[in-house]
Amino acid sequence: MAEDFAKAVDDGLKLSKRIYFGKDRAVAPPRPLPQMEKSSAHDYLPTAPMVYAVISDPGIVDNPDIPSYQPHVHGRCDPPALIPLQMNGIELVVNCYLDTAFVRVIGSWRVHCVMGSRSCDCRVAVPMGDQGSILGVEVDVPRKSYYTELIAVQDNKHVERVARDEDGGFLKPHIFTLTIPQIDGGTNLSIRLSWSQKLSYKDGQFSVNVPFRFPEYVTPAVKKISKKEKIQLNVDAGTGTEVLCKTSSHPLKEIRRHVGKLGFLYEAEVLAWSNSDFNFSYTVSSTDVFGGLLLQSPSIHDVDQRETFCIYLMPGSQENRKVFRKEVIFVVDISGSMNGKPLEDMKSALSAALFGLSSEDLFNIMAFNGETYLFSTSMELATNEAVDRANEWISINFIAEGGTNILPPLDKAVEMLSNTRGSVPMIFLVTDGAVEDERHICDVMKSRLTNGGSICPRIYTFGIGSFCNNYFLQTLATISGGHHEAAYDVGTIEIQLQRLFTRALCTVLTNITIHGFEDLNKVEVYPSRIPDLSSVSPLIVSGCYQGKFPDNLTVKGLKGDLTNCIVDLKIQSAKDIPIDRVLAKQKIDLLTAQAWFSDDKQLQEKVAKISIQTGFPSEYTTMALLEEVKVRKATEPAGAKRMSNKSDPEKVVELKNLRKILLYSLGIGFGDITATTENIPPGYGEAKLPDAAEMFIKAASNCCGRMCSHCCCMCCIQCCTKINDQCAIAFTQLCAALACFGCAECCSAICCPGEDGH
Repeated sequence: MAEDFAKAVDDGLKLSKRIYFGKDRAVAPPRPLPQMEKSSAHDYLPTAPMVYAVISDPGIVDNPDIPSYQPHVHGRCDPPALIPLQMNGIELVVNCYLDTAFVRVIGSWRVHCVMGSRSCDCRVAVPMGDQGSILGVEVDVPRKSYYTELIAVQDNKHVERVARDEDGGFLKPHIFTLTIPQIDGGTNLSIRLSWSQKLSYKDGQFSVNVPFRFPEYVTPAVKKISKKEKIQLNVDAGTGTEVLCKTSSHPLKEIRRHVGKLGFLYEAEVLAWSNSDFNFSYTVSSTDVFGGLLLQSPSIHDVDQRETFCIYLMPGSQENRKVFRKEVIFVVDISGSMNGKPLEDMKSALSAALFGLSSEDLFNIMAFNGETYLFSTSMELATNEAVDRANEWISINFIAEGGTNILPPLDKAVEMLSNTRGSVPMIFLVTDGAVEDERHICDVMKSRLTNGGSICPRIYTFGIGSFCNNYFLQTLATISGGHHEAAYDVGTIEIQLQRLFTRALCTVLTNITIHGFEDLNKVEVYPSRIPDLSSVSPLIVSGCYQGKFPDNLTVKGLKGDLTNCIVDLKIQSAKDIPIDRVLAKQKIDLLTAQAWFSDDKQLQEKVAKISIQTGFPSEYTTMALLEEVKVRKATEPAGAKRMSNKSDPEKVVELKNLRKILLYSLGIGFGDITATTENIPPGYGEAKLPDAAEMFIKAASNCCGRMCSHCCCMCCIQCCTKINDQCAIAFTQLCAALACFGCAECCSAICCPGEDGH
């Protein structure tokens, strides 16, 4: 999908050369990358919020203000070309709370490439930062407005129609797209986008990175247009301690400073839009482990009317503290679907993790497909010699083949770590597949780990692609007090897996317990088993309760030198922090895993209600695009939504629901056992194979595009006029025969020789 999108943008930039802007233009015409520079399809993927004109008919491409009267273009673009729209203004608002950033973008784009008498669809693309979740899109045009909302799956029957693939969804795991239907040429679109993403953390420093790199060709061509760029940043660490700004990618001016809070602003008239991502980092000062607790009362609309609490623990920036001795077993999937890049990237990350172990640590490796393969029959000290032998064993035995059987190696790993003393036992489970006995595996692990003593093995799970059941892996991690990560994009496997390894191997506090909840009623904690605290990540635990909250609350844990650590939590009210939204994604993921494991319909309905209330997508909700038409009224009717109208203040505008388009579910799904059984390689989304007729039609419609690098078919028409009837009949029969055998690509090659003439 990403490659098709990039190719469509490439075609759109070629088409945009037809547009004439006159002599008073500020930038050169869009220049597609030279052939030698086209290293990958990612060159044209959006690196900032973008809007594209969807062009199926190249004949409508022209300046809506200054017609160029170019020769008519015959044929159609299939798939449609995407012309990036020029941007007139942009505002970025980033609000950082605890470990989460909420991002809002307000921008204005113009359909500068379509005749004023014609219209086209417009596709909005929203690239997001780390673990981004799309929260909403609002589009306003002169006669209509559009906005997204989440609806429960069972309410789909009230929706007018189901969208096509290109109407909305994820182009890549971090790029959301949405198509707005039929916008007139020359129209200005006012768009509001919102999403959430995670802050990164290292050495006591939080960082936020927002995609904000605009290509040159979205700068308005006319010099007289004012280009205003605005960035607003608000930080509320929630800790009540001093917050210090460290670095910033843009020239921000401090406008507000309070204890634990910062405010910054950047606003300027610019000649060209930002060409770098927005980066900002800050520190929450402390050298040792510290924490706090935030309380929030429910609103009248909340699904759960209990009080909410949020406990955070920060590892601090102390560098010389003693780390835990570890016993680690890597349980790795080498089934046939792991062949190629997934297996190679996993081997690289595993090798780096082995070299990162201390010589006092113990380790072992298990590879599995339908069978289980052990590096050693016992745990090995992580000496240089043992690590070298392990890497050699990996290079010989990691061959992608066979099926997927998870329980035997996982059960064996728990057995090998059952008698751990004086160290932290860890199991890393890496897989790209789903299996039929997942609930049974969870039951077995729950039984084994419950009886395993105080320091039971932590299971850190890692899912690759969209065919594995990440909620099964989440359940395994929750049961054991581990952590779950996933790489839905195959290209991020090595980076994401290294992050999981680093998080687990840098544990600074384990066996964490909370003391003080004894007098509360109906206490529920998420996650139910508190994970360990790592030096590279804060720990956030949330929950609900009834009753009077205690005045004092303490957290106890075990440090790396095996001494006890006691942290007195500072309790405060979350006045300015939207705790329900900060915790929403974690809560939805944990409850969804619980609902999958128990197959509880009421819990599924609860997840759907939380999803709709907070705006975070879930497995039990789908996103819908609502279209409303604006109707001018002489007087304001009762119940009408008032909208400003500068041209005629006596008039009001009433919004009437016109239609609702159901987009595809934005959830990750519960795995695909069939794809796992057939060893289909992991990837984000599934490629649909067209039938022979569709292939033939597509090849015929694209024949001249291949030869001429644009959509003009005049050359084909002129060529056809030169052949006689008998030749035409014979050629048609040949094409039909090739189409029947699914060889339309061969037919296209015959019709349209390449640039080298072959």
